[in-house]
Amino acid sequence: MMEKWVVLQKRADFDALAKKFGISPVTARLIRNRDVIGEAAVDRYLNGGLSDLYDPHLLLFGERLAEILAERISSGAHIRIIGDYDIDGVMSTCILQRGITACGGNVSVRIPDRIRDGYGLNLHLIEEAKAEGVDTIITCDNGIAAIEEIACAKRCGMTVLVTDHHEPPYREEAGERIYIKSEADAVVNPRQPGCPYPCKVLCGAAVAFKVTQLLYERCGKRAEDAFEFLEFAAFATVGDVMDLTDENRILVKEGLARLHRTKNPGMRALILQNGLMTEQVTAYHIGFVLGPCINASGRLETARIALNLFLQEDAAAAGKIAAELVALNGQRKEMTARGVEMARRVVEEGGAGERVQVIYLPDVHESLAGIIAGRIRESYGRPVFVLTEGEEGIKGSGRSIEVYSMYDELCKCRECFAKFGGHPMAAGLSLADGVTPEVFREKINACCKLTEEDFISKIKIDIAMPADYPTAELVRELTLLEPFGKGNVRPQFADRGLRIVRAGVVGKSQNVLRLSLMTEQGRRISAVYFGDIPAWRSYYEVKYGAGEVQAAFDGRENAVRMSVVYYPEINVYQGIESVQLVIRYYQ
Repeated sequence: MMEKWVVLQKRADFDALAKKFGISPVTARLIRNRDVIGEAAVDRYLNGGLSDLYDPHLLLFGERLAEILAERISSGAHIRIIGDYDIDGVMSTCILQRGITACGGNVSVRIPDRIRDGYGLNLHLIEEAKAEGVDTIITCDNGIAAIEEIACAKRCGMTVLVTDHHEPPYREEAGERIYIKSEADAVVNPRQPGCPYPCKVLCGAAVAFKVTQLLYERCGKRAEDAFEFLEFAAFATVGDVMDLTDENRILVKEGLARLHRTKNPGMRALILQNGLMTEQVTAYHIGFVLGPCINASGRLETARIALNLFLQEDAAAAGKIAAELVALNGQRKEMTARGVEMARRVVEEGGAGERVQVIYLPDVHESLAGIIAGRIRESYGRPVFVLTEGEEGIKGSGRSIEVYSMYDELCKCRECFAKFGGHPMAAGLSLADGVTPEVFREKINACCKLTEEDFISKIKIDIAMPADYPTAELVRELTLLEPFGKGNVRPQFADRGLRIVRAGVVGKSQNVLRLSLMTEQGRRISAVYFGDIPAWRSYYEVKYGAGEVQAAFDGRENAVRMSVVYYPEINVYQGIESVQLVIRYYQ
């Protein structure tokens, strides 16, 4: 994948900001690089708390939905929550179930089975609900695109309430978007046209949290009582890879603080089963350790397992469920690795298309398509769809690059699909009868306007900073920028001309490259690299020769010089602290 290193050049009076907020000019520059502009915004970024969350009353139709739901609760109606089988779906379902129950509601839950039911609200689930005496359906993390299904539920005499965060469906007429109207009694989605809510990138669980606040008010409870659900909304915000900007940053920051002292037996059990302590958990652990365990249940079994974990009151029972989820995730990892290798072969053999890669893997478990698409996207820097053979036809998931809105592109060839939906960066689809993977590949590429320039991965560097500049004090100050994630990435610095004093491969799996480097000024720096070590070695062997690289590994004088993109961290060895660089990219 081609790379271009770009040093950000955003301007502000960094010295003045540093003085006002008691931070270093380096940190002030980093905050500006994240498009936080003005003293008020900087103050909110650094010090934002619960009082800075947006008023849930700003959600279009939020009060109407809460009013209807409260009336349904008071009348004793059977309310059915229909969620989704991923992290966001599980967490939003958990929030609504506990919130409605706390208000005295007669509520049941149906999380669709990924293979048997498919995504979101469908006619089968409506018929099932009707047969079971359900009066009211409320969706979470789905429903915005279920136009026909909701119309059917209304014909059956049901009340239908939608809470979602996905893109509203539309059709284009003469270049203008015409949004398709839902017959639901109330739709709450910050992305829908006309909604004045300032933060458009809430996840489904955050929307459910806001709706629960409104419901509590309507039912005579304090809206603040819903703050007990912040840890679930934060977990979903990270797990669903939402932008950690604006309100989402505060939600995650506050949610993590609560998660560190969580009283939920299921959450505690999941953390402990993964070898962590509650106070250790960061956004990284949610995204790469804990979250995948929840997703594994919806991928390989049923997401009801994960939901039950967070509804448990007994610690021993929660421990058993958490252990099951960890085991499922291990199985999922093995299956994913095999699927990624199959996908790579398709790409290398030229069978994935051109600008948009469409990879057909009929024998891969359909639940793994999105993960595999993400891995291939990371390797090749192109939009990727992975299609699999499901029980009801060909299904697929896509992962995109920043300049390619996947959902908008799918709208251009909607005739290919029985069903589709998603975001700019990710989407899911089911091919219509008679549409083959080859036909879809041809049509999606025919719509594509990407150029070769779009495929050059831009590595954004915050500051060109000498490798020996970061101190332990600065590294600690950088924690003010946390939580890190999409939209609020970990700071990246760069330096060039670093000489390798010694290189060595360490770790139980021999998967860590440890480097002793020397700056041009003669200062010694310790660094580590966690990427593809054979590829690293091959790169420098081509550039300098195998003998020079071997000399570096032997600790002998050599000609190898590295330019690196890095971030600094504090390493503690035998009680002694030192700053080391974590290398992200190299040249």
